[in-house]
Amino acid sequence: MRAADIIARKRDGIALSAEEIDFMVQGYTQDTIPDYQVAAWLMAIVLRGMERQETIDLTMAMVRSGERLEWQNIDASVVDKHSTGGVGDKTTLVVAPLVAAAGVYVGKMSGRGLGFTGGTLDKLESIPGFRADLSVEAFRAQLERIGIVVTGQSAGLVPADGKLYALRDVTATVDSLPLIASSIMSKKIAAGANGIVLDVKVGHGAFMETEDEAEELASLMVHIGTKMGRRVRAVISDMNQPLGHAVGNAVELQEAIATLHGRGPLDFREHCLTIGTQLLLVAGTVEGTSDARNELENLLDTRRAWSKFREWIEAQGGDLAFVDEPERLPSARFVRELPAPRTAYVAGLDAREIGLTSMLLGGGRAKKGDTIDHAVGVVLHAKVGARVEKGEPLLTIHADDEGKLSGAQQRLLAAYDWSDEPVEPAPLIHKVIGQG
Repeated sequence: MRAADIIARKRDGIALSAEEIDFMVQGYTQDTIPDYQVAAWLMAIVLRGMERQETIDLTMAMVRSGERLEWQNIDASVVDKHSTGGVGDKTTLVVAPLVAAAGVYVGKMSGRGLGFTGGTLDKLESIPGFRADLSVEAFRAQLERIGIVVTGQSAGLVPADGKLYALRDVTATVDSLPLIASSIMSKKIAAGANGIVLDVKVGHGAFMETEDEAEELASLMVHIGTKMGRRVRAVISDMNQPLGHAVGNAVELQEAIATLHGRGPLDFREHCLTIGTQLLLVAGTVEGTSDARNELENLLDTRRAWSKFREWIEAQGGDLAFVDEPERLPSARFVRELPAPRTAYVAGLDAREIGLTSMLLGGGRAKKGDTIDHAVGVVLHAKVGARVEKGEPLLTIHADDEGKLSGAQQRLLAAYDWSDEPVEPAPLIHKVIGQG
C-alpha cells in the first residue's frame, strides 16, 4: 500500500477502504508518512468529501492511534457534552455539576479558546490552584470518587487528531465536515463516554453559520456515534448573539456561579437546562423530557448543583474562597460602561465581533500558545429585543489597557444594529437531532 496511490484515489473521488484510511492515519502518527503527502490527502478530502462509512472509518482510525478509556468500575452511564464553539458559552460550568448532582457520571476532556470562541479550561483556570492537566489515572480516580471531572486533553488519547489538526490549520483544510466530525467524535469515543450530547452552534458567532451546515454536521456526528454503539443527541442552538451576558473568563465564571445560585440570565439558564435534559436522556436515568427537566430545575433551585460544583472545584485543587466570594476572582484595572447611542430596540448583536473584541482585550488567543488575561471581557446589559434609552448602560467593558479599552468601545458599538420597532430574538434552540 502506497500513500501516493491513496491520495490519487481520493483525488479522483473514489471511496477509500478502512484499511487505506488506517494506513494514512497511523503512518502520519508514527512519522512513516511525511506531512506533505498527508496535506495532499487532506486537501483531496476537502475537495471530494467522504462518504459516511469513510468518515466512520476515519474516526475509528484516529481512536486507534492512542489510548482508550474504559469504565469497568462504574455501573452507571458516563456522559459527555461537546460544544462546537461559541461566544459566552460557559455551559459546562453549570451543566457538568448539575447533571452530576442528578447521579450521572460526567467525564469530560475539554479545550481552550482560540480566536473569537472561549475555552472551558481558560474559564476554570481563573480560579487559583485549579488543575486542568490531570493524568488519565487521576481522571479515572476522580470520576469514580465524586462523579465529575473536567480536564485537558490527554496526550495519550487520539494523538492523530492533534497532529492532523495542526496540519489542517496551516494548509487551509479545516473547513471539511468529515474532518470536523471525525476530530470531535474520535475524542469523545476515546474518552469512554457511552452517552454524548453535542451542542452544535449556528449563527454568525459560530463556525457553522447556516442552519443547513449545522444540521448536516450534527446529523453526521450523531450517525458516527450511534454506529459506534453510543447514545448520541445533538442540540442545534443559536449563536447569532452571545449566550448569557458575560464574555470573558472570570466574568463568565462569575455568571455561571450566579446561575448555580438561581440568579443567572434566563437564556443561559434555559440553555443549560436543555443540554442537561438531553444528557439525562442519553444516560437513561429518566422516563422523559419533562421528568428530566423537573429534576434539574429542582437541583438548581435547592443548590445541590452548587454543592457539586464546589466539590468538583476542590477536588481539582481550586481555592474555594474564590468561588464562594467570586468578587475575589481576577478583576480588570479599568471597568467602563458604554452608553447606548440612541433610544431604540436592539435589532442585532454580532456575537463574533463581541468575541473578537474580548480576544483583543487579552481574553483570548489569536494563535495557540498565546497567554490570556483572565480578568478582561465584556458584560452585556441589552441584547436582541431589548429597548434601551439613549445614555443608559449598554454594556460594561473590563480592560487592563486604556488603549485597548478605547479601541474596544468603537468595535462594540459597531456590533449593534437598531430598530424603532419591537424585535423578536431568534429561538434559543433550533432543533434536537437523534433518539439516542
